[in-house]
Amino acid sequence: MEEKIIETVENEPSNFIIEAIKEDLSEGVYDHVQTRFPPEPNGYLHIGHVKALCIDFGTAERFGGKCNLRFDDTNPTKEDTEFVDAIVEDIHWLGFDYDKLVYGSDYFDIDYELAVKLIKKGVAYVDDLSKDEMREYRGTLTGPGKNSPYRDRSVEENLDLFERMKNGEFPDGSKTLRAKIDMASPNINMRDPALYRIVHMAHHHTGDKWCIYPMYDFAHPIQDAVEGVTHSLCSLEYEAHRPLYNWVVEQCEFEHKPRQIEFARLNITGTVMSKRYLRKMVEEKFVNGWDDPRMPTLCGLRRRGYTPEAIKDFLSRVGVAKVDSTVETAMLEHCLREDLNINAPRAMAVLRPLKVVVDNYPEGVTEDIEVEINPNKPELGKTAVTFSKEIFIEQDDFMLDPPGKYFRLCPAKEVRLKGAYYVRYASHEADEEGNITCVHVTYDPESRGGETPDGRKVKGTIHWVSAAAAKDCEVRLYDRLFSTDDPNNVPEGMEFTDLIDPASLEIIKGAKIDKSVTENIKKLDKFQFMRQGYFCVDNDSTPDSPVFNRAVSLKDSWAKANK
Repeated sequence: MEEKIIETVENEPSNFIIEAIKEDLSEGVYDHVQTRFPPEPNGYLHIGHVKALCIDFGTAERFGGKCNLRFDDTNPTKEDTEFVDAIVEDIHWLGFDYDKLVYGSDYFDIDYELAVKLIKKGVAYVDDLSKDEMREYRGTLTGPGKNSPYRDRSVEENLDLFERMKNGEFPDGSKTLRAKIDMASPNINMRDPALYRIVHMAHHHTGDKWCIYPMYDFAHPIQDAVEGVTHSLCSLEYEAHRPLYNWVVEQCEFEHKPRQIEFARLNITGTVMSKRYLRKMVEEKFVNGWDDPRMPTLCGLRRRGYTPEAIKDFLSRVGVAKVDSTVETAMLEHCLREDLNINAPRAMAVLRPLKVVVDNYPEGVTEDIEVEINPNKPELGKTAVTFSKEIFIEQDDFMLDPPGKYFRLCPAKEVRLKGAYYVRYASHEADEEGNITCVHVTYDPESRGGETPDGRKVKGTIHWVSAAAAKDCEVRLYDRLFSTDDPNNVPEGMEFTDLIDPASLEIIKGAKIDKSVTENIKKLDKFQFMRQGYFCVDNDSTPDSPVFNRAVSLKDSWAKANK
């Protein structure tokens, strides 16, 4: 069976995790692969979590194994069913499914029984030291700690105190169950780490059944062992915790022993991924909720217009490494452009409209102009947009006195209207302040589609929307949330929120889009607005008032720099 499993991955891209699992299978350590994805439901998943998610689910899938979704809910203080539901939705949106959905709290009875077992074995004790005292006794990275004065309590006393802890007789923080390992260990995590603490708070899943809760380092290896997890894949900060992970598995006398393997976390320029920072931005209204399209959360990226394919492509390019590094946001944006360039239909939309009147076009006449739905998918054919005497173009697409290399509409040059006709400037109208309010042009009736009898060509092509078929819409131009590439490195005397770019969101009301685009759109539908960028239908959109978010601009600095 092991050989068959290995054969299925032999010719696929590899990494050190894949090679370690192949070695375990070939040596008969395991005869299958079982992983788990263990998010804590105290916030929404962000792009950093997705790396772990893809490794956990993708590795199991690659070996024909299974992956459980297990909510790490051992700390009731900030956990909520809101986050549970959101995480499940995100996983399914990415295209993954789990073998079982379980909660860390499902194992609280087992955790308690095993804690009692460790007390009886003489390797766990109830400590009365406060958190500050415990920190003082722990020692430093360069110096050993010292034993707690309560370390030598008898087994009988520890059992009695631990049961009374469970029964709610002691206040929060007054007692802790600790492992009895080695206060002089060079690994500070092995200096009698806490196994249980007292927290008098209702739990989102177990209610008021418990007032003591296991620590992650105690609960997690137990959960892995009980579930039959073969490979516990986690980020590098848990490397120093691996000896404690193995200690718990050994002392609890599990026959099945999972293997912990660590990988580098994902860091991206220009964003923060600390849950504390993200929560602060949401709660103090620096952003418009967890799904604000400037947030690195999956729900924010989804609302902005990111696709599962683009995110997976990005993570594939980043790869799996043993050393932490930082990846450019521009690379993530590049992956989205590549996906949407291939898959997003084209649409003509004018963000800052300037009225144009075609003086010699017949009054009251409209005609259909066909444009390609997507030039990368000719099989999709074309769609029709309306052309009429009055149209809208971008304000930037007209200048009275342009610079030398300006190839858009101006008095000296002819320009092509995308899919329609060649036009020339005739005159313009302005308000009292001199702002141009309307441009008059003439068109060449024989130039439809860009072909003329005399074969002449123009350098400039601009998009447009007919006034006869224009639908007003709101467009939200999102940019990067922070004005610096490293918002985690905050200058002295500043908060990280001081680095938020006030220009990261511009809302344009009264943009124009051809009504044919909006007739059957659904939330999260994506389009390329010609010459503007890629846009996504926002959750706030309605049939009468469509709203579009800019997912990413057309300009690709990352691709240019990495040719």
